[in-house]
Amino acid sequence: MKVGFQADADLDQTIVTAILRREPEVDFQTASGASLAGLHDLEVLSMAARDGRLLVSHDNGTMPRHFSTFILTQTSAGVLIVP
Repeated sequence: MKVGFQADADLDQTIVTAILRREPEVDFQTASGASLAGLHDLEVLSMAARDGRLLVSHDNGTMPRHFSTFILTQTSAGVLIVP
């Protein structure tokens, strides 16, 4: 099973670009490609979960709390917080 990744709107686009340059076969959707700008964390988590993607974010402030609430009632591929 191949993991798909979803970049959060706050993720440095350079990270996504570098990963795709190094490994073009990685399934890494950009935040702009998923129209995530301005959405609440729970909406972002829901969209990533719906698409079976692991969310990659810099948001260490609110995302862990929202994720812990989200997984009480939903399933998710997970969240990776990048410092």
